[in-house]
Amino acid sequence: MIRMLHFADFHLGMENYGRLHPETGLNSRVHDFLQRLDEVFAYGRQNDVDLVVFAGDAFKNRTPNPTLQREFARRIRQMSDHCPVVLLLGNHDLATSINRASSLEIYQTLAVPSVVLGDNYALHDIRTKRGKAYVATVPYPVKARLLTEPEDHTLSAQARDDRFQTAISQMLTELADQARQKPEDSPRVLVGHFTVSGAKTGSEREIMLGSDVMVSLSDLDDPAWDYVALGHIHKHQCLSNGSRTPIVYSGSLERIDFGEENEPKGFCWVELERGRTRWQFKPVNSRPFVTLRVDLRSSANPMKEALDAIRCANVQGAIVRMYLQLDAADEGRVEVRRLYAALYERGASTVATVKLEIERNDRTRLGDLPESLTPLQLLERYFKARNLSAPYVARLLDRAKEIFESVDRERS
Repeated sequence: MIRMLHFADFHLGMENYGRLHPETGLNSRVHDFLQRLDEVFAYGRQNDVDLVVFAGDAFKNRTPNPTLQREFARRIRQMSDHCPVVLLLGNHDLATSINRASSLEIYQTLAVPSVVLGDNYALHDIRTKRGKAYVATVPYPVKARLLTEPEDHTLSAQARDDRFQTAISQMLTELADQARQKPEDSPRVLVGHFTVSGAKTGSEREIMLGSDVMVSLSDLDDPAWDYVALGHIHKHQCLSNGSRTPIVYSGSLERIDFGEENEPKGFCWVELERGRTRWQFKPVNSRPFVTLRVDLRSSANPMKEALDAIRCANVQGAIVRMYLQLDAADEGRVEVRRLYAALYERGASTVATVKLEIERNDRTRLGDLPESLTPLQLLERYFKARNLSAPYVARLLDRAKEIFESVDRERS
């Protein structure tokens, strides 16, 4: 039995809701992310892990600054002293051209011992202290790598997309065929970075680079594999549907915005064995995001009730946003700056926004009294007037809310 640790979507460099750390000069959110990686690797060492697989997206973008590269490399090097580490390329790691280096290619160039770079669709023979494992790497699929025939470039956009999906399916089938040819007593793992049909998506859509790729679940549900370690979707989930082969998104290690407020964050601990793999999700101490909503309509003392709500809330160490519903007549009775101060006094790490939502007798048509609507309400009416679908409107409004909150935070 081989002990394997599976994590993904680290996104080092995300600085949403952070502030400058006075001692290091780094953004406080960078420290959050590094602490989560330290937590994961500490668990691995304490439990004598045999193999670490990282399923892609090491950094926020394709060109991380040298400080971020140093901090990530230091931890990978320390972990590789203990056991082999597989680093898969996600869409945030890939260069814009196949001829340019990826953000992780330096590990291969320097031939860092015990680090395997998953930059191609290949099956790797990896020796661990408890036996051999075969690990197939499927970096984020790109057309330039899979559509290599001259006629591929003459196809229409739709035909090219169809050919691309077929090429992905064929590539996964070929890897499974290769795995089946290996010794029957050695476990086999597929590590991939892409969206699987049926997976529940979330905030990763807001930071995605380029268009997405969809892979059929049936292409992964193959007894050739003892575990399918996935990255790209930030929400932890298992897609196996009762299949013998676990098909698992570990999810990300840290929350990037309020869209992930209620999602547990962590990694997967896998006891890898041919035909009998077992796994567990292990949560980490990711920084909490907390939304406070207080209805102060008809309140005799809205300011006191707002402060009472803060005193009753657990915001210690959290990134917090607060929404207060108010009657129009009470708008001047609430001191927003005092609420910011109260939240920080209660231990909030960052206060993203304190927003007053004023109850007014609005007319129903957009053009009557637009000055009485909030920017978010105006956007919602505009989107609905354009006959956009409800799910699409919801995603647009969530993104708009984050932007408005960022502006409010800069003004405060």
